[in-house]
Amino acid sequence: MDFELSEEQQAIFDMARDFGQAEIAPHAAEWEEAGTIPKALWRKAGALGLGGIYVSEEHGGAGLGRLESTLVFEALAMACPAVGSFLSIHNMVGGMIDKAASPEMKAKWLPALASMEKIFSYCLTEPGAGSDAAALRTRAEKVEGGWKLNGTKAFISGGGYSDVYLVMARTGEDGPRGISAFLVENGTPGLSFGAPERKMGWKAQPTAQVQFDDCVIPEENLVGELGHGFRYAMAALDGGRLNIAASALGAAQEAFEKTLAYMGERKAFGRTLDRFQALQFSIADMETALQAARVFLRQAAWKLDRGAPDATKHCAMAKRFVTDAAFEVANGCLQLHGGYGYLADYGIEKIVRDLRVHQILEGTNEIMRVIVSRAVLKEHGRGG
Repeated sequence: MDFELSEEQQAIFDMARDFGQAEIAPHAAEWEEAGTIPKALWRKAGALGLGGIYVSEEHGGAGLGRLESTLVFEALAMACPAVGSFLSIHNMVGGMIDKAASPEMKAKWLPALASMEKIFSYCLTEPGAGSDAAALRTRAEKVEGGWKLNGTKAFISGGGYSDVYLVMARTGEDGPRGISAFLVENGTPGLSFGAPERKMGWKAQPTAQVQFDDCVIPEENLVGELGHGFRYAMAALDGGRLNIAASALGAAQEAFEKTLAYMGERKAFGRTLDRFQALQFSIADMETALQAARVFLRQAAWKLDRGAPDATKHCAMAKRFVTDAAFEVANGCLQLHGGYGYLADYGIEKIVRDLRVHQILEGTNEIMRVIVSRAVLKEHGRGG
């Protein structure tokens, strides 16, 4: 058992970290204030292969695995978790198209996705269907020459900003088997967007409702097979949960590094803060939590790459454990900064605000517990 990254994996991490520090970190506060991310950034990310991490090389992607993607998003989040996580969503769509779509659809859409000439968003959640995603009500009706969509999606990262939306819509019976996946281009008649959401964190990401009112799309915009959309969505969420966990881990690591530097400079009662044993205990606990989270995350990614039968369980466990641990570390870092941690200039309060949502999206951490408990009971021959 080898816990060391390969030379290639270390190079991937270093590349993503350097890109984040050069192109994202200096502007993170400005973009948060503006509530948007300049699209020019994505062209630069695409040039480095970060726009199609799971997309095959045949279609312009990097063809990497889930472990490598966790390295990318951990590194990017050290610059800004909101920006890095937006890229994760784009890549999740790319992975779904690469895995499920027809050769013709792949050839049409994936090169622009991988280069980030076009930015993609993912539309699953609805105002009345969050954790119970299979209860979604957005409907796609077969019409002459295509599909007509009606419904509303909620909390969509990139709503009104992205170029293409991968939409889960009901094409058949109630429940998961009646759901299909479609691509809808921005500018399609009947596609509109709600007002930008006012959020606690992830403020750099434009977030809005996505609305479909008799929105007609071509027949060939169906992704994969009819009625298989929910299966595609759940498979994609395994990897998405790892990326969200990785982003939380990277941001918490950055908060920890900032805190260590602060404690070595700030003095109280004639000594720097890092000389107080009680505070040293906090350092030890944070370091332990970060290291445990990193090992757990990479093990789950390793299992997903190998198609292990318990991969979904491990992805859910890792998402829950890592995002909880990361938030606690970031919050503890704010506490160690005292009043300065509450000020925007020190960068800690932004990390705390950004990481809170990581415990909610891609399946709440309560839903992660449901997934894990059901898997454990099934392994022991009992229903959940």
